[in-house]
Amino acid sequence: MFVLGRTLVSIGLLLLVIGGFLMLLNKVPGIGKLPGDILIERKNYTVYFPIATSIIISILLSFLFWLIGKR
Repeated sequence: MFVLGRTLVSIGLLLLVIGGFLMLLNKVPGIGKLPGDILIERKNYTVYFPIATSIIISILLSFLFWLIGKR
């Protein structure tokens, strides 16, 4: 039972860190409004596909994990 509790707390902390990172990322100008991002606005709905932003974040995370794994 102790292992389950520790796992749930770890997952909660990870979600907290990811949420904080996303909130900070929202403050960075240009992120989410790059030329490759697709925004479709109609009268009743809005659809947003952050393709370019996702690629940039993927490249940055890949580089970060590469640096961590290199040690």
